[in-house]
Amino acid sequence: MPVRLIALDIDGTLLDDQSQLPEINRKAVADAAARGIEIALVTGRRYDFAMPIARQFPCPLTMIVNNGAMVKSSGGETQLVRLLSRDVARRVLDSTSEFREMPSVCFNRPRENQLIFDRIDWGDPLRGGYFERNREFISEMSPLQDCLTEDPIQVMFTGSADRARDVEAVLSQLPFCSEYSLAVTLYQNRDFGLVDVVSPGCSKGSTLAAWVERRGWSRQDVMAIGDNLNGIEMLQYAGLPVVMGNSVPELKSLGWRETLTNDQGGVAAAIEAYALGAV
Repeated sequence: MPVRLIALDIDGTLLDDQSQLPEINRKAVADAAARGIEIALVTGRRYDFAMPIARQFPCPLTMIVNNGAMVKSSGGETQLVRLLSRDVARRVLDSTSEFREMPSVCFNRPRENQLIFDRIDWGDPLRGGYFERNREFISEMSPLQDCLTEDPIQVMFTGSADRARDVEAVLSQLPFCSEYSLAVTLYQNRDFGLVDVVSPGCSKGSTLAAWVERRGWSRQDVMAIGDNLNGIEMLQYAGLPVVMGNSVPELKSLGWRETLTNDQGGVAAAIEAYALGAV
């Protein structure tokens, strides 16, 4: 069956290890779009943090962002939003005080105060670059719970890979853990991890499924490419799942098709092998 939609992760998949978009990937995506295949960027990034990547393509894109909590067009039209209860977000923050340096709260706001931290350390060796690139969108509030004047998109914990694993362990065991879902992303080579707390049942995969159903298609029409733990539901849903050569071991162990690494143009290789030849 021909591929009608290609779902692409961004970091570690579409981008190389220098966070740049290889020309070979840009061309393959554009070629697929020119042949009528819908392209969805399915990412843990916020919309405004994903758009600098989307703007490098000459075609319109579907943007499934915040690990499935929001769907927008690359032109900015909101298609779907799944917010986290502010009460749940407050209880999450209250229950993770030992990780006080890690969390931020993300809101569905036009520009300013999208992402609130308890304290921003501009010299942070792990997060300083991210802070700088998002300076116009971020701000501080202490205690962080005071920012919860509306339902957020998510609570996001960032830090070293070990700290991310530690906070995941705590969050997965809280008495009210059925009231939210977790999306975990680990980059062992950079010793960096993210744990996103989103609305219950929310994931890249569940939102991709809802979007595909809205389009009148089925999972067999979908090819998905990813590299990390937060994409596992997306890959499980897709009729044609492909993992990157640089994927975390947990994904490689599942027996799906494997393409080249992100530094070798793995996205382009997969699109050419499994999508363009079938159109």
